[in-house]
Formats: sequence, structure tokens, C-alpha cells
Amino acid sequence: MQTPVHPYRLGFAVKIVGDGGIPTSDGRRWQSGPHLSRSLELLGPAIDYLEKIDVRVFRLSSSTVPYGTHPDLPELDYRRQIDQCADQLAELGARIRAAGIRLSTHPGQYTVINGPEPELSRKSSLDLEQDAALLDALGQGPEGTVVVHVGGLYNDRPSALDRWAAAYERLSDRAQARLGLENDDGPFGVDDVLELSRRTGVRVVYDQHHHRTHVTSVGIPPEEALAAAYATWAPGVRPKVHLSSARLDVETVAKKVPGTRRTQQVPVLPRLTPHADLVSPWDLVELLRIAPGPLDVVLEAKAKDLALLHARAALEKLFPDVAAREERRRPGDDAAAAEVVDTDDLLAPERAVVP
Repeated sequence: MQTPVHPYRLGFAVKIVGDGGIPTSDGRRWQSGPHLSRSLELLGPAIDYLEKIDVRVFRLSSSTVPYGTHPDLPELDYRRQIDQCADQLAELGARIRAAGIRLSTHPGQYTVINGPEPELSRKSSLDLEQDAALLDALGQGPEGTVVVHVGGLYNDRPSALDRWAAAYERLSDRAQARLGLENDDGPFGVDDVLELSRRTGVRVVYDQHHHRTHVTSVGIPPEEALAAAYATWAPGVRPKVHLSSARLDVETVAKKVPGTRRTQQVPVLPRLTPHADLVSPWDLVELLRIAPGPLDVVLEAKAKDLALLHARAALEKLFPDVAAREERRRPGDDAAAAEVVDTDDLLAPERAVVP
């Protein structure tokens, strides 16, 4: 007998592809005068769309507060922008809370708080402080999460972990309370982030695809890794996890023929780490079946919201018992989603069957 699936919610990150594409932040260059106020204006229609397709987990863009920690643009300091937009933030935050939407952020690859240079660590910590302040200003509860990776290995794992723990202790209480530490597919696997959680109390954001492709921690059964990460979250705060599927397409590239001016098309086998456009429904079901309790699952797929709608429709067709456990405000109502993408033919035969 299969283990019953706990309630779950699905979400996605940053970009909205459906409805012709809906911008979610002010991504203009500094010369064009970007501002948080414009990002908040853009987020209004984005929240409308999330409600339309019945999605209540969403990751904000890292450029929501444009240039908020740039050392050479003090006029765009994040504290100043947040103060200037206090009323807008309160109004939009109330809308988001009324819609029951959980927000998160995920500063980019240059946010490395365990860097060996103190200035790099200081600047990176500012990114975390900024995003924590933004989530606070939007009135998010403790579920609002700033997701970060450990950072660089610098050829010395123990020292890298020590620096991360020390940098964490220098963060404000607000930033510490918002932080979620994600296992990666490079230097730092589940065992590393769990060690840091034991040392600092930081919550662990489990990434299933990263765990599957991490050469050392892959030996830990996924159900054990997820259960350990799950236990790092405070009671009453739903754990957040990431899921993607491996991109497995063979690509062809033009390669010069030695000794000639000609090129030829050469097949290139895929690496196992990049994310696919969509999420395999079997990957999603595998994750949900091993979850020790309710989850919020952010689908990290290239097709963003379309990948979520595809996965939801696939579960309804293939695993209706699992689909029924998704927490939705309008269960079974996919009329709005049908306006965005057609999922009627998901199980059509690959080729016609000739009798």
C-alpha cells in the first residue's frame, strides 16, 4: 500500500510566460531610473494572474528592488526605496495576504556570504538584509523565505562552512529569521547544509534535483534527506522545497572540421544538472509520496507557470489521488488555466495506431 500524500501547494519562480508574458519587476538599467515603485506596479497584474490560475506560492525577482545594494548608487539604497514605497508595499502586501500567496526570494550566484574576503561577505549579506526587509514590508509571515546557497568551496570545506556560520551570526535577527539554506549540485550537498543548520538553526530548503545530482550526498536516500530538511522548520511553518527535472535532450552544435573551413553538425550529450523546460509528473509524484508532511513545492522549470499547469494537468490525468491533495482555492476548476495553455491532449498516442 502506498503512503498517503500530504497536502501540498505548487509554485514557480519569477517569470510569467502565460498570457503573453507578464513582467514582475523593473529590470531597467540604472540610467533609466528604475525603482521599487515600478516593480510594485508590475506585480499587481502578476498577482491577478496567480489568482487566475490558482497558484499561491511565488518567488519574487532579485531585481524587485533595483540596484538596492549597489555601492555606487546610494540614491537607490534599498532602505530608501522601501521607505519611499511604504504605502504601496502595505497595499500590495495586504492583497497578497488576502490571496493567501507565499512569497520568497533567491539572491543570485554573486551573493556569497562565505567568501574569504570580508568585503565580499559584507556586500553579499546586504543582499539578504534587503530581501528580508522587502518581505517584512510586504507583511509576509514567517513562511516568507530568502533562499541562499552556501557559496564557494575555496579548496577548504571546513573553513568554507565555518565562514558561512560566522557570516550568518553577523546577520540581523530579521534576516536570520527569513533565511533558508539550499543544498546545491556543486560543492555543498544535503549533509553540508544540515550540518550548518545544526550549528546555526537555519532552515533547510531541500532541492530534489540537486540532491540527485550531487556526487557525494546522492547516497543519502531522498526520503531521509527530505525528512531531515523538513525537521529544520519551526512547527506551524510549512517547509518549502524545490523540484526540477533533468534536461535530457541531445543538442547539435556546429564544429569546425580540422584542416578545413567547413563545419559539421555534432551531437552533444546533455549534462545532468541543467533544468528541463517542464517537470516530469513522475518526479513530482515521487517527491510528494516521500514527504513527511505538508509541503510547498517551487517548480524550477524553464517554462515557469506553463510547467506548473502542465504538471498539474498531468497529475489529474495520471495520479488523480495525488492531484486531489493539492490545496487550491477552486479545486478542479481549470477553466482559467485552459485559457493559458491547452492540456487536453497530454495522453494522446505518440503515433497513430494502425489496425
